[in-house]
Amino acid sequence: MPETLISYDFSKPPEEQDIKPHNRWHPDIPMAVRVKPGAEFRLQCFDWTGGQIENNDSANDIRDVDLTKVHYLSGPVGIEGAEPGDLLVVDILDAGPLPDQLWGFNGIFARENGGGFLVDHFPEARKSIWDFHGIYTSSRHIPKVRFPGIIHPGLIGTLPSKELLKQWNDREKALVDTDPNRVPPLATLPYEETALMGSMKGEEAKAAAREAARTVPPREHGGNCDIKNLSRGSRVYFPVYVKEAGLSMGDLHFSQGDGEITFCGAIEMAGFIELRVNLIKGGMKKYNISSPIFQPSKIDPQFKDYLIFEGISVDEDGKQHYLDAHIAYRRACLAAIDYLKNFGYSGEQAYAILGTAPVEGHISGIVDIPNVCATLWLPTEVFEFDIHPTDAGPAIEIPSGIDTSRTS
Repeated sequence: MPETLISYDFSKPPEEQDIKPHNRWHPDIPMAVRVKPGAEFRLQCFDWTGGQIENNDSANDIRDVDLTKVHYLSGPVGIEGAEPGDLLVVDILDAGPLPDQLWGFNGIFARENGGGFLVDHFPEARKSIWDFHGIYTSSRHIPKVRFPGIIHPGLIGTLPSKELLKQWNDREKALVDTDPNRVPPLATLPYEETALMGSMKGEEAKAAAREAARTVPPREHGGNCDIKNLSRGSRVYFPVYVKEAGLSMGDLHFSQGDGEITFCGAIEMAGFIELRVNLIKGGMKKYNISSPIFQPSKIDPQFKDYLIFEGISVDEDGKQHYLDAHIAYRRACLAAIDYLKNFGYSGEQAYAILGTAPVEGHISGIVDIPNVCATLWLPTEVFEFDIHPTDAGPAIEIPSGIDTSRTS
């Protein structure tokens, strides 16, 4: 087993750890550990909320979670010899849950706390707890669903340069300024009060926190890409923007559907990840790369049968939009949810299935004006009963009274 370079006492909050994680991006965050090119190593990771969500049947913690604290990232890992302009080659060797935490959670976030892809249809907080059985997972809140997980880091990336950080802040501030009172906001801007800057302390940490980027979106350095196939056997080529690269990661997922549509859309968990790192000197210029390139896992589950739901660029009110992929994928998701409700699932349960099971999202057509054709591929094998259309019509399979947890 590779050496564990960062480990945590999960009975304590992130702020009290010997090696503190960080929840912002800034070029001055010190390296937590250092390795040489070719090194293989293991890191432990908090769940993305830092332990704010509990294994129970109440969604109050999803409703009340403090999203200014997330994500809690392990690192930065410094790679000796890495210089701006290089490519950092990262192989994901293994990832999994911790032996004493064999569970994860999925959340539908309330509109007031960020919402989700379908927030207009599901504006209230909900939670489902998922138990792990080796490679498989199931939930007491969503009956008759069981599938193998594609365990992956939802968030992994390198530190930005000062110039790149300024670009992020300038463009995101300009976007927020177009509608500063929107709920949820158009972007998450720097927020000093809950910033955790790794080992930085005092005035240095406060000054950096005032301009440090939040970890919510993906950007040119990688970040919160939520690529479900970025699992064991994957390789990523990251641009290097600062000396020693500063590789950090977290937001581990046991499984996720394409799009992570509930926002807390995967099965979130604490766990470990094992990596190998190497360098391609001058690789950004050699390959004209300014954002990561990903190779998918070699060992994804092989589903053989899908039901494919189509969406087009026509919103729920019947209004035509021009080549709008966001609306098209939303309509595909809503079509799948409406279909699953025929078998006794609530809308919230169906929504959670699409966020957690390894559904495939595709842009099937984007050139035929005025409609994008987006499709959602639902693997039928994740269900313990037949969901195919038949002459007999759908049979109610889900007992009434079992649903995702609610707020009190």
